[in-house]
Amino acid sequence: MRSRNQAIVQTPRTVLRLFAIAAGLSVANIYCAQPILDSVARSFGFNEASAGSIITVTQAGYALGLIFIVPLGDLMNRRNLIVRQLFLSAIALAVIGLAHTKELLLSGLFFVGLLAVVVQVLVAFSATLVPPEKRGSAIGTVTSGVVLGILLARTVAGVLSDLGSWRCVYLTSAVLMLCLAYALHKTLPDVPGETRNSYPQLLVSTVGLLRDTPVLRIRAAIAFFLFAAFSTLWTSMVLPLTTALHPMSHTAIGSIGLAGAAGAIAAGRAGRWADAGHGQRTTGIALGLLIIAWACIASLPRTFLLFLLGVILLDFAVQAVHVTNQSLIFTVRPEAKSRLVAVYMLFYSLGSGTGAWASTKAYAAYQWNGVSLVGAFFSVTALVIWAISRCRFEGISNKNRTGNPEPPQSSPTPVST
Repeated sequence: MRSRNQAIVQTPRTVLRLFAIAAGLSVANIYCAQPILDSVARSFGFNEASAGSIITVTQAGYALGLIFIVPLGDLMNRRNLIVRQLFLSAIALAVIGLAHTKELLLSGLFFVGLLAVVVQVLVAFSATLVPPEKRGSAIGTVTSGVVLGILLARTVAGVLSDLGSWRCVYLTSAVLMLCLAYALHKTLPDVPGETRNSYPQLLVSTVGLLRDTPVLRIRAAIAFFLFAAFSTLWTSMVLPLTTALHPMSHTAIGSIGLAGAAGAIAAGRAGRWADAGHGQRTTGIALGLLIIAWACIASLPRTFLLFLLGVILLDFAVQAVHVTNQSLIFTVRPEAKSRLVAVYMLFYSLGSGTGAWASTKAYAAYQWNGVSLVGAFFSVTALVIWAISRCRFEGISNKNRTGNPEPPQSSPTPVST
C-alpha cells in the first residue's frame, strides 16, 4: 500500500490545485483593504497622507514573516506550519474586525501580514512535488490561485463593505481562515523539513543565500521595483475614484480588479515560458509592457477606458515577471526553496510597502499625475536593472545558450533565465 506522501507526489495536479485555493484565500487578507481604504481610514481618523500606513503596516509584518517564518518551511513539518499560521491568521482578522482604536487596528494588520507568508510556504512546497522541468508550470498554477485571490479579495471586499461595513470583510475572512485550516489539516500530508540545521543556522544561511547568489540578488532587485509599481496603483486607486468627479461605490472599485484577470493568465503561461528557457525574453517584454501600462493609467480622469486597459496590462506584466523570477531562483538551491523564496519575497514586501507609502504621499501632494509619475519611475527602474544585468552577463548567456543574464552559481544545479 502506498504511503500518503507517495500518493501525493504521484498526483501533483490535484495537490497543486488545492495549494492554489489555499494560497488565494490567504493572500486575499493582504489586499482586501485596498478597495475599502477610505472607509477604514475615516473610521479611525487617518487623513489622505497617512492612510497608506494601513497598507504599509501589513507589508511590514509580511516582511518580518518572510525573514523569521518562511525559512521554517525547510526545517519543520510543513503541514503543521501551514495549519498553525492559518489558525493564528483567523484570530488576527477577528481582532481587526472588532477593533475600535488605531493601535488595535494596526496591531491586527501587522499580524495578518506576518502570518500571510503561509502563501510562500505553499509556493515553495509546490516546487518540490514536480520534476525540475515542470517547476515553472507548478509555480504558475499556484500563483494563478494567488492572482485570483487578489482579484476576488478586492471585488468581494467592495461588495461586503457596501452591504454591511468594512468590518464584515475581516470577520468573514476570519471564518474562512478557520475553515481552511481545518481542511488543510485533514488533507495535507506530513512532510518533514529538508535541512537539519538549527533555527539560528537557518536564518544565517538565508542571509548567505543573498550574498552568494547573483541570480537571487538580480531577481530580488527587480521584484522590489516591480511590486512598488504594483502597490502604487492598487493602494491609491480608491482615492480618485471616490471623489465627486468619479463617485464610484466600493463594489464598483473592487470590480476593477477583475480586469486584472489577465494576471492569472500570465502566471500560468510565464511558468511554461520559463520552463522552455525564455525567462530572459519574458522579463524584458513584460517590463516594457509595464511602462506602457503606466502611460495608460495616467489618463485618469480624462478617459476611464484607457485607464482600465492600463490596469490589465499592469497586472499581466507584473505576474509574468513574478512567476518567471520565482521559477529561476528555485533552480539555484533546490533544497533551500523556502529560504530562497523568503529572501525574494522580502524584497517584494519592501517594494509593496514603499509603493503604498509613496503613492498616498504623491496623491496628497500632486493628485493622480503624481501617482502616475511614481509608478512609471518604479517601472523604468526595474527595466534598467534587467537591462544592465543582461548586458553584464551577455557573454556567459551566449556560451550556455540558455538566455541567462546571470553568471553561473556555485551550486551544481544549472540556472536558466
